[in-house]
Amino acid sequence: MASEEVDYTLNNPDTLTKYKSAAQISEKVLASVSALCVAGAKIVEICEQGDKLIEEELAKVYRGKKVNKGFSHPTTVSPSSFITPYTPLKTDEAEANVVLQAGEPVKIQLGAQIDGFGSIVCDTVVVPEEGKAVGEEAITGRTADLLLATYYANELLLRLVLPPGVLAAGTDEEKTKASSAKPITQSRISTLIDIVAKSFEVSQVENTTSWLFERNEIEGTKKIILSPSEGSAKGDGVPDVGEVWGVELGMSLGAGKTKTLEQRATLHRRTTQTYGLKRPTSRKVYSEAQKKFGLFPFSLRQLDDERDAKSGVVECVRGGVFRQYEVVGDKDNSPVARLLTTFAVTKNGITKLGSAPALDLSKVQSDKKITDEEILKILEQPLARNTGTKSKNKKKKKPAKKEGEEEASE
Repeated sequence: MASEEVDYTLNNPDTLTKYKSAAQISEKVLASVSALCVAGAKIVEICEQGDKLIEEELAKVYRGKKVNKGFSHPTTVSPSSFITPYTPLKTDEAEANVVLQAGEPVKIQLGAQIDGFGSIVCDTVVVPEEGKAVGEEAITGRTADLLLATYYANELLLRLVLPPGVLAAGTDEEKTKASSAKPITQSRISTLIDIVAKSFEVSQVENTTSWLFERNEIEGTKKIILSPSEGSAKGDGVPDVGEVWGVELGMSLGAGKTKTLEQRATLHRRTTQTYGLKRPTSRKVYSEAQKKFGLFPFSLRQLDDERDAKSGVVECVRGGVFRQYEVVGDKDNSPVARLLTTFAVTKNGITKLGSAPALDLSKVQSDKKITDEEILKILEQPLARNTGTKSKNKKKKKPAKKEGEEEASE
């Protein structure tokens, strides 16, 4: 008897459950890794600890079931002016000794996957002074401008990518009219985000790319490219109902231009291309990456032998069976902040499947603010239709503070 074909779309409740389980792990580990980002801590040790935590959390779910579980992204910690995910190797002595500096904004990116359904998160945290915890101190000055611009631009972006008519109210005719509107163009999205950047006197990071996520694939057929540089590829497509996306936002205190850094590229991803690898170490590295990580990104430090990995990966990249992620930084060496949110688009709006915790606006103090009426109006819009209010309200009768509860539920 032929086995039934499994529905891997969001129409299958199991798909959303697996995404949500992966997201819970990603967010829990992100919180733990953020707490490790203190002055003097070695980046390589934080990355190793993050990966260990992801493995420990994955071991607790879907026990005894034949479900593939693993990383959708290794733990990476990018220093102040680094833009892309960074994860050094123990065997590169100089890089292994790089420590975090107090006051620098660092980008933490990581993710888990269950049955090929991955959730990736990225947050920017400011390294506290020695003896303090992350988030304990008030953040002021240009760092505050950077964090606020990134936070509000990200909130704006999430609302701009909502498909037309999803949250439409009114008569059937009004709803139909709203849903038949054309989706916002990518150049318009960049223009609106630029207004937020200018409000805080920062710049969008050029070529920041968001992708459609699919099963076993974090770079699907559609992508959004914000602030594309001259001559670079343009994005193609915006989110539709039933899709899962990883949406990214980057801001810089400089001009937002990028450069490739001299640090070793340690982050790779297997491609679907084939090539006859000649060297035994190359075949060994390829086989290990295929077994452990599928088509998800991995760090060379996650392979059994780092030295073999460093030599074996060369032929894999040259033959096109691995894609190498270069280490990219800000051209002016200016501080950069980044956020990445994984979300599902449903008929009720956006369901976050992995995101950074909301910025504590009481701790981030700036003399700048958004004054553009159009932007403020968009930011007021909800991300999703409020469903199941009755059951939520029953639970909420006990506490007294209504405003705080509303924020929490949002």
